[in-house]
Amino acid sequence: MTQLRTVRFSAALFAMVSSCTLSATSAPTNVPAVSPVPANKLAPTPPMGWNSWNHFAGRITASDVRAMADAMVATGMRDAGYVYVNIDDTWVGERDATGAIRPNAKFGDMSALAAYVHARGLKLGLYSSPGAKTCAGFAGSHGHEDQDARTYAAWGVDFLKYDYCGARDQYPVTRENQEALFRRMGHALRQTGRPIVYSLSQSGDFDIWRWAPQTGANMWRTTPDISDDWASMSKRGFRQLDLGAWSRPGHWNDPDMLEIGNGGMTADEYRTQMSLWSILPAPLLAGNDLRSMDAVTKEILLNREVIAVDQDPAGTPARRLETRGDLEVLVRDMSDGSIVVGFFNRGERTAEVNLAWRRLGDRFRQGATARDLWRHAAVAPGSGYAGSVPRHGVVLLRVTPAT
Repeated sequence: MTQLRTVRFSAALFAMVSSCTLSATSAPTNVPAVSPVPANKLAPTPPMGWNSWNHFAGRITASDVRAMADAMVATGMRDAGYVYVNIDDTWVGERDATGAIRPNAKFGDMSALAAYVHARGLKLGLYSSPGAKTCAGFAGSHGHEDQDARTYAAWGVDFLKYDYCGARDQYPVTRENQEALFRRMGHALRQTGRPIVYSLSQSGDFDIWRWAPQTGANMWRTTPDISDDWASMSKRGFRQLDLGAWSRPGHWNDPDMLEIGNGGMTADEYRTQMSLWSILPAPLLAGNDLRSMDAVTKEILLNREVIAVDQDPAGTPARRLETRGDLEVLVRDMSDGSIVVGFFNRGERTAEVNLAWRRLGDRFRQGATARDLWRHAAVAPGSGYAGSVPRHGVVLLRVTPAT
């Protein structure tokens, strides 16, 4: 289950969360079984966009969301494929007399906010929980799944992040209970008739990748919350290589959001995150302040050649070609017949690398052409590649067999 996030909470918000009590019974019971949810045929490639939590946490407002939407257009992020503008926890207010959910004073008219986002060629995402409360203590969707789904659809919502966090105090913590609660909302979203990408968040418990597709989900968190540091990012990213069999178009493993631009890692480490998430492939949800990106952050997030790897329509997962000490050599088959090769240096010193093209398969025995996706330049002709990879850095190549 997703941990209660501790980053950047204000004292007032912390006090509010601490004082909240869930409407749990003294003797929790299991959730009744719910039938599988058919696939919604959305997210044929990993969703791309922005999420409010990593930078704003509980401070996010409608004004901030409008500003991020404007920045996504102005910086070229929308045109590069980032289309979802996702509001995380703390947007919810109270339910009205009919039980309908309402936004709090920070957000006001959600239909108007959705219209603002849509007018810029973008899509709006929201956050909720199958519990009575969200992680931050706001009203969850428990007992109101159908009603909330209809409300989201009426507002014009295009994406729902559904976080199990708040439900853990209401029911025994079992896979069956989690699956049933996620299926409830999956059915509710489907019944609205609106295309809403469905994203599950619960830290990868109970091997969620094995059963999440039957909830109607398009993506599911496979890890606890990410932090803006090398250890957190690399642990979560490389863990995905063991889960590739459960990732495919419409259904994506999610190692959490991008930290690029938040300041806790070096440029090489941020290039590693962008490269690793793309070669896996994984959703690309930026989590920085888009209004104040420096040139390096823009160069990383807007690298069209790397984004094209992530968005390749085949959706083939990456695999390890080999591990050499601290060096991981990952490869991924692309729909055009090329292979993307990533040399990832997890060590503390520069690593020297070399790879003969024939190692990529029989199609490459007659040679190949290669392009460095970060240098945006052709690799020198030859029978393979030799070079160096900086500490915590990456070299990402797209290799095409000779004709």
